[in-house]
Amino acid sequence: MSVIKPEIDDLLSKVDSKYTLCIMASRRARQVNDLNHLLQDQALLAMSPAEVAEMRSGNAKPLTLALEEVARGTVSFERPKDSYK
Repeated sequence: MSVIKPEIDDLLSKVDSKYTLCIMASRRARQVNDLNHLLQDQALLAMSPAEVAEMRSGNAKPLTLALEEVARGTVSFERPKDSYK
């Protein structure tokens, strides 16, 4: 029984190695983090303080969101033919 979701076996079935998973998840997490900061900056201008507090309390961490996207298959990778492996 595992308490970590998504499970590592599910994640590794979507990629060719654990290193690919690490790089793909970290890159996607950075994208999610950048998008969150951009949206928050724009939303802060138009929202009340109570709405801002509610928005911040319910957010999952960018790496968690990235790993969930990998597990669902909404994020994938493409390995160039001339890359190392």
